[in-house]
Amino acid sequence: MPRPASRPASRPAVSPLLPALLAVLAGLAGSCSGAPTSDSGDDALAAEIRALAAEALQTHRSPGLSIGVQQGDEVRFAEGFGLADLEHRVPATADTVYRIGSVTKQFTGAAVMALVEEGRLDLDADLKDLLPDYDTRGFSIPVERLLNHTSGIKGYTEMDEFWAQARLDLDHRAMMDLFAGAPFEFEPGDRYQYNNSGYYLLGVLIERLSGAGYADFLEERLFRPLELDRTHYLDNDPIVPDRASGYEPAEDGGFRNDEPISMKLPYAAGSLGSTVRDLLAWQRALVLGEAVSPSAYERMTAPGALVGGAPVPYGYGLGLGREHELDKVSHGGGINGFRAQLAYYPEVELGIAVLMNSGAGRPGLLENRIARTVLGMEQPRIEKVAVDAATLERYAGTYDPGRSPVTITLREGALFGFGRRLAPIGDSAFHPEADPFTRIEFTENPNGGPSPEFTITTAGNSRRFRRVPDA
Repeated sequence: MPRPASRPASRPAVSPLLPALLAVLAGLAGSCSGAPTSDSGDDALAAEIRALAAEALQTHRSPGLSIGVQQGDEVRFAEGFGLADLEHRVPATADTVYRIGSVTKQFTGAAVMALVEEGRLDLDADLKDLLPDYDTRGFSIPVERLLNHTSGIKGYTEMDEFWAQARLDLDHRAMMDLFAGAPFEFEPGDRYQYNNSGYYLLGVLIERLSGAGYADFLEERLFRPLELDRTHYLDNDPIVPDRASGYEPAEDGGFRNDEPISMKLPYAAGSLGSTVRDLLAWQRALVLGEAVSPSAYERMTAPGALVGGAPVPYGYGLGLGREHELDKVSHGGGINGFRAQLAYYPEVELGIAVLMNSGAGRPGLLENRIARTVLGMEQPRIEKVAVDAATLERYAGTYDPGRSPVTITLREGALFGFGRRLAPIGDSAFHPEADPFTRIEFTENPNGGPSPEFTITTAGNSRRFRRVPDA
């Protein structure tokens, strides 16, 4: 659940890295790979992944990262690179605990399915009947629409009022009042739109129906039985062995500590922490029917549907797509100072976990490159083409996907958007800088004027952004 990119930072940078320390990071990328926590039996594969990790530490602007790769029952690679803690120069390992942000949602989805299987919850039940103190503004909202992001409830991480209070330990009543007071973004079932508020409400439902706290329920029903000893509700207060610190790049090329956030607030949408080893074990337990029943996991990985029947590329806490000519079940996560990616390719039983301790990390990009390495595929290259300034000018502007408009700017002869330089590849299409797995394609205006829209496609799923007046 990352912050909106447009929100200004509210604190100064602290003790940025000296240039000499950057060289230390590069050295640690190699030295940490031989640590006792390493699990890399395939020397050739390990060497290729280590090279990708070393590059990522520099180009993704992250102090540290950890990578885990599992195929079937075999963990083929599990290592850490760089630093988990800059101030104490603690190396990252395969057992470093990172905040995983929205990867939390699949744990919440599994907890919900546990209640369903016990007969304590019906996914067709109306939210207003289960949470009568929550104002649904007259709408009927089946619980399933919270799980697959089709509820229409205002997302609280898109609200400035939330970020103004992000350091406060708000209780459930205060949080629910915050987003319940905002108008719905659309009528339930009319659209798919990623939404943290729905998962916050699922956490409240879990507590009310189970009689246990959300963290306690996960500990008792999932973490302990599956021996996920390093997976926690990662609150700020407890001492957690091997916990990583979170950072943001500083303007001088170094890093600074990221802003604090009360971990009461991400809650069932994004407050867990874990390691790459635990995430691989968790993923395997889901697939084998050990975390929830096989039928429950099948339901978790089935596409949702809108009111009109159109499919939704999302199950219960799990994104659904296709990459590298394979089906893909995955989820990313972002929270202050951390980025995470957990992916599974069922046709080849391949699981990949990537965790990074920087808000600028790009674990999804690294995961895709690791997947191609494991699969024996060549890495795609971005072949840039020349585009004249007049054409680029037609693409520049503000575009709205239904929430959080994005501005595409033209400067220094290039387009920039989503925090990246956009590389032109022809036919009105672009890749974000160094990311050949994401495609942005503008629609040409038949009258030769500004482009009316663009689509962004990743993992086989596309989202349309329509031009709106510039802010």
